Amino acid sequence: MKNLIDFINSNNVRFIEELKEFLRIPSISNNPDHKPDMQSCSKWLAKHIESIGFEKVEVYNTPGHPIVYAEYMKAGKDKPTVLLYGHYDVQPVDPLELWTDPPFEPTIKDGKIFARGTTDDKGQLFIHLKSLEAYLKNNNSLPVNIKILYEGEEEIGSPNLPKFLEDNKELLKCNLVVISDTSMYTKGLPSICYGLRGLAYMQIDLVGPNKDLHSGSYGGGVDNPINALANLITKLKDEKGKILIDGFYDDVVPLSQKERDEFKRLPFNEENFKKELEIDEVFGEEGYTTTERLSARPTLDCNGIWGGFQGEGAKTVLPSKAGAKISMRLVPNQMPKKIAQLFEAYINKIAPKSVKVKVTDLHGGKPSVTPIDTPAINAAVESLKKGFGVEPVFMKEGGSIPIVNSFKEILGADTVLLGFGLPDENAHSPNEHLDLDNFHKGILSITHYFNELSKIK
Repeated sequence: MKNLIDFINSNNVRFIEELKEFLRIPSISNNPDHKPDMQSCSKWLAKHIESIGFEKVEVYNTPGHPIVYAEYMKAGKDKPTVLLYGHYDVQPVDPLELWTDPPFEPTIKDGKIFARGTTDDKGQLFIHLKSLEAYLKNNNSLPVNIKILYEGEEEIGSPNLPKFLEDNKELLKCNLVVISDTSMYTKGLPSICYGLRGLAYMQIDLVGPNKDLHSGSYGGGVDNPINALANLITKLKDEKGKILIDGFYDDVVPLSQKERDEFKRLPFNEENFKKELEIDEVFGEEGYTTTERLSARPTLDCNGIWGGFQGEGAKTVLPSKAGAKISMRLVPNQMPKKIAQLFEAYINKIAPKSVKVKVTDLHGGKPSVTPIDTPAINAAVESLKKGFGVEPVFMKEGGSIPIVNSFKEILGADTVLLGFGLPDENAHSPNEHLDLDNFHKGILSITHYFNELSKIK
């Protein structure tokens, strides 16, 4: 391993310069104007994978954006096959005025690289590639069989990936999936994410009168859709944070004592948490710690609300329409379709007859949990210890990566989530960045991980 580590250490500057090239491509998947950039980015990525020593690299077109696939299957049938997943598409950059530097011109400051896609997910998938390069440029081989699957639609819900998995089961057959698209708990503390919450995302539309009305002429005699919507939202949770939807908690798997003990190991400081967010008090479901609420309990939040006059000054209008978007983060055994149906039934039950109500299920994803006592997880623990020099912690993340469930259901493979970003690196926000020390130690850790996985029989 010494020759690999020496290679990684001596090429760190070059790795960062190559990452800058990758980051300069504005691969924003939700904007049709950037479709040429998505094509360019997939081609750049495929060419780079070839340059590090992969002989089989293909770009598959989909009804949306391309999928980049590569494989190295020379390690032998007695070695595990590892599928590396990541995504090269990025979030939009709005609001642009809040960026300190241009989002697609990578800038290094204070040991961090700033640009859209640094932590989500270009920088993290690049960690895998640089580890593979270390092996191929020094040993002319890999210790395990590798398949690479990088998509361009993760930020828009991966609409074409499940079908690609179904159509290419044999091509993608593997023993294990490895993803680096999550975060470490904090700087200097490597983390293994063993659980992701699912998602049910809903929209409520209310219609009252057939047009906007003068509030002086009609107020008091016609229900206001904004008032009705506000009343509906207040009935979704009680004052102690409990969700009031009938049957919402029926399938929730309670946290085990072992899980709660692992949460206590995490170095969470509630006072610092409040100070960072400039809030006076935390809020959440009674009976659980803030750490548990953030990642291991179901939630319900209003993500957007609209209706009526919102311009400067005053306009005494009683609006015809109002609406809101509601997200619910789900935990093991909660299925998004069932939760969406329960949500719709509850809204229809409590909605006043003075307005018309429409509930739309926008999208969802299933929660996922990976067992923490498998050989692949044990290998990850050992590898992170070698890469960072400290014992890693186990954690759950509050966000969702729906494709993790597809890997399990379609390919029959568990996923190991080894993230090297940090929670405060502004993924999806202006001034997204990646700590370059974590980038370097991530490459070392993944290099050790491939070696540790090769020992599994």
